[in-house]
Amino acid sequence: MQTPALQFIENKTFDEIQVGDHAQLVRTLRPGDIHLFALMSGDVNPTHVDPEFARSGQFREVVGHSMWGSTLISSILGTEFPGPGTVYVSQGLNFWRPVGVGDTLTVTVTCRQKFEHNHHLLLDCLCINQDGLKVIDGTAEVQAPTEKIKRPRVDLPEAHFSDRELRYRHLLSIADGLSPIQIAVAHPCDAESLRGPLQAREAGLVEPILVGPEERIRAVAEEEGLDLTGIRIVNTIHSVQSAEFAVAMARSLEVEALMKGSLHTDELMSAVVSKDHGLRTARRLSHVFLADVPTYPHPLMITDAAINIEPSLEDKMHIIQNAIDLAHVLGLNEPKVAILSAVETVTSKIRSTIDAAALCKMADRGQIKGGLLDGPLAFDNAISLVAAKTKGIRSAVAGNADILVVPDLESGNMVAKQLEYLADALMAGVVLGARVPIVLTSRADTAETRTASCAIAQVMAHKRREEIRS
Repeated sequence: MQTPALQFIENKTFDEIQVGDHAQLVRTLRPGDIHLFALMSGDVNPTHVDPEFARSGQFREVVGHSMWGSTLISSILGTEFPGPGTVYVSQGLNFWRPVGVGDTLTVTVTCRQKFEHNHHLLLDCLCINQDGLKVIDGTAEVQAPTEKIKRPRVDLPEAHFSDRELRYRHLLSIADGLSPIQIAVAHPCDAESLRGPLQAREAGLVEPILVGPEERIRAVAEEEGLDLTGIRIVNTIHSVQSAEFAVAMARSLEVEALMKGSLHTDELMSAVVSKDHGLRTARRLSHVFLADVPTYPHPLMITDAAINIEPSLEDKMHIIQNAIDLAHVLGLNEPKVAILSAVETVTSKIRSTIDAAALCKMADRGQIKGGLLDGPLAFDNAISLVAAKTKGIRSAVAGNADILVVPDLESGNMVAKQLEYLADALMAGVVLGARVPIVLTSRADTAETRTASCAIAQVMAHKRREEIRS
């Protein structure tokens, strides 16, 4: 809680200020300060926001904007000395050295001269760092207030930053040290579906083989400025043939994964589930979204939001086991599985609550292995400890779920898209239960999403190699 003095902002009038009076402010530069200043000013000079560029620059590290220090001077003038009612007239500053992340500036503003005729003050301004070295100095001229002002201090909301690029790199890091895998990309005939595998190639995740009308693919590449040098293209006539050829390559072990391009999901999955020429196994096919949500402490898997429309109890058993197996591949030994419904109590009026209870018992009997299941759970108490405690739910899963099992495709798709578009979640998606992992993304998904999905497919493919060898 603030002390009474800090609850108000009070100025010093022209008559109260004497030559030699001063005020100080101490502030440490944090990464968020740099991001906020860049966002506010539009100054995205790579010296301030690009660590890789900064390492090759003059200062060998990211440094703060020079004007960030000057804003601290403005803060003193506007809030304390002289304070509310002060009008800036002029400012002259010299910048002697950079401010790095973690540097602490002591900012001092001292009255040098007073002008009675217009109530102006000439102020010396000095910023020194934690080593006592001068960072900024100069002068400011202001018109000081002549009337006393005391106002309640306004508490501003906290600013939260979500470094999407950092989260994206972290997601790709799951494949660190792994060699690229061969992946067949079915019908990459628009900008994002072509850019995705090429970007994944640059990241060292995959070696894409493009399966589709070669003339259309090259036209898109030329229009978007994408380099197809060294990329194999398997020419097809239309999207259905693209899907069939890509699946055939996976079936013959020519590639270790599939990736959906700009064709419809039904076209690709029809070829995948073909009894004679597809990629089915004894396991039910299902889809998992892996979401990195800025407001959630760890990655969150959502299943099934893309394949099974109204899954039966047996379907859900496979869906859950597929997701648990993927969690194991990603290094999570005993994932917490929340089986979602609208409520957290079992009722005959809502089928999903009965399914949830049955699935938990199936896990007790060893029909589902490798995870910790609980359900039914409503969305809030599956991901919020506070919500779970408020409703009196005692569970190792509630409030800390790793996997969310949705009742049907509609609800799952809504949950995933809401997280992506309203919570800035970074999404990746993959189909499980087939002979090879299948990167299945929406046609509206970005190249970033497609690349992140390739990282998951790469890890899965390498895990499969190990299983075959053993």
